[in-house]
Amino acid sequence: MSTNSKPVIDLNNKETQAGSKIDLIKNLIFGDDIQAYDSEFEALKKDILEKKRILEELVEEVRTELNTALDSVATDVNIRVTELEEKLEDKIETLDAEKLDKKALGNILIELGEKVSKK
Repeated sequence: MSTNSKPVIDLNNKETQAGSKIDLIKNLIFGDDIQAYDSEFEALKKDILEKKRILEELVEEVRTELNTALDSVATDVNIRVTELEEKLEDKIETLDAEKLDKKALGNILIELGEKVSKK
C-alpha cells in the first residue's frame, strides 16, 4: 500500500467539478511548476493584449489619415472638374461668338451683294 499523503480523487465521480478535474490534470502533467507556467502564460496574454491594443490604435490612425487624404483628393478633383467646366463653357461661348460673327459677315456680304447689284 502506498502511504501517499495526497488524497486520491476519482476522476469518474460526477460530483467532482469540471474545473477541479482540469486542475488535477494540470497538477499531474506539470506538477509544482504549474505556478511558473501560469505566470508565464499570464505575461504572454498581457503582452498579446497590449500588442493588439497598439495595432488597433495604429489601424485607427491609418484609417484617419486615409480619410483625410481621401477628402483632400476629393476636394482636389472637384476643383479641377469645376475649372474644366469653366474652360469648356468659355470655349463654347467663343465658338458661339465665332458662329455669330460668321452669320453677321454673311449678312453683310449679302447686303453688299444686293447693293452692288442695284447699282
